[in-house]
Amino acid sequence: MASKKKHYTEEDILKSKTSALRADGEWKYRKRNYKQALNSFTAAIELSPKEKRCFVSRSKCYIQLGQFRNALIDAEASLAEDPLFPEGVYQKAEALYYMGEFEFALVFYRRGLKLRPQMVGWRLGIHKAEEAIIGSVGSSSFIKPEVMGDLTYLEEEIGRKQPIAVVQNLTKKDRSPVAMKYERTTRHLLGGFYEHKGFLEKLLKDEDLIKGVTKNGERMGDLLKNCITSLNHCADFWSQEKPISPKETSRQSKPPKPSLNTRKAQYLIKSFDEISRSLAAGNTKASLCKTEDVIKTVQGLTDQDCPIKEEIMCFLHSCMGHAYFDLGELDKAMEYHENDLNLSRQCDVPDATSRALANIGCIYAETKQFEKAIEFWEERIPYIHEGLENTWMLHEIGCCYLELNDPKKARDYGLRSIAVAEEMFDDMWQLRATVLVGQSELKLGNFESSVSLFEKALNLAELENDGMALNAIQKALDEAKEQLQNQQQSSENEEHEENEEEEEEKEEDANEKPETLE
Repeated sequence: MASKKKHYTEEDILKSKTSALRADGEWKYRKRNYKQALNSFTAAIELSPKEKRCFVSRSKCYIQLGQFRNALIDAEASLAEDPLFPEGVYQKAEALYYMGEFEFALVFYRRGLKLRPQMVGWRLGIHKAEEAIIGSVGSSSFIKPEVMGDLTYLEEEIGRKQPIAVVQNLTKKDRSPVAMKYERTTRHLLGGFYEHKGFLEKLLKDEDLIKGVTKNGERMGDLLKNCITSLNHCADFWSQEKPISPKETSRQSKPPKPSLNTRKAQYLIKSFDEISRSLAAGNTKASLCKTEDVIKTVQGLTDQDCPIKEEIMCFLHSCMGHAYFDLGELDKAMEYHENDLNLSRQCDVPDATSRALANIGCIYAETKQFEKAIEFWEERIPYIHEGLENTWMLHEIGCCYLELNDPKKARDYGLRSIAVAEEMFDDMWQLRATVLVGQSELKLGNFESSVSLFEKALNLAELENDGMALNAIQKALDEAKEQLQNQQQSSENEEHEENEEEEEEKEEDANEKPETLE
């Protein structure tokens, strides 16, 4: 008997469409189709303007496309209702970093580290932001951010509390920075940022201003203090790297060249962008060459030069693995992903471990070694903290068990995948997981259950307006119905035969009774 068709409200349909668009965008982003992913996230946001994860995802696309200002706008939109949303805080820090607002990026990287210390990205962000600040104050030609010296971000945070015209009209002679022991040395070390420091200190004296709160819920006084502290920290760090006395400052006509570790750090950051863009553009060989060069550079660094050397090496091994996978050289891809896994375990980098386990499993699945794929993917499950990633992983493991002709385990993983997808209101993954469970039930001979599941999947495919899925599911449903009919017919025939046998036995018994009486 067919199951009763579920009634979907307008809200259910809206959530379903938004979830499907987001899942589609995530898939395209993984495939490095950033423009197409951007379109999917934009469509999702138009349907659900308060969906913060869609804003974060679209912000990532903007960064990949070099539209850093738009990336910042979306990151801030993701924090509109929840200023402590970790993914939003991280994305805001990333956008600020790529805009060249290194001091503000550093503030948000540090804030995020307090919110969720287990995320490795915070430490990498803090390191690269500090190195960028040191590089920029050490040499004006070393790094050229797009918004060097622009304080519009601060003006936006001040908002209506302090008119922008007033902020812009503060002149140099109006600034009176707090006196420091070696003020001339600090001025030399901070270069152009010294005036910004004075400007921030000037704002800090405005009692009305520091009592204000930004649209993200942060006190203006705390924000200003954090920025000034970051600048002082950079000046102290730089003075330790290369001490400068007041006399030496007056004699020097050019700022000191950045130290070796600073130059290397900036080289690495720039190289990571080049590698990602090469992969995104499909220029795999160029990506390989660049990654190999960077690996040699990193291997030559000391722990003092680069405190997160191991994490960077994990990332580079992963890049090499992806490049060789795209080229079809799966043995070399496996070698680099195994290097990523071994190093991440050795250095206890959970995010890298999770990534490596996923990539190794994909290679085994690609080569039809499903038992090995299951082994690595099952090991990865405890590392997953994101719903969509979890439902995908459970679905893939279930598919592997189905390929190994173990429909019972395939069904179990499929049901777990459905449960997670329902929690995420993701109809696309509900559809895929439901089909998996339907196929498993079909192989187990539970035809009535299989028909019910395929009918549910058909309804989901109609919501998704997925023509290809509709055709495939309809064929599977027809097969399941045919099997169910055959099973029912077979049962009826067996029942009929049993009834006939019972009637024959009764007739024989009836014929035997008179003879016994005689």
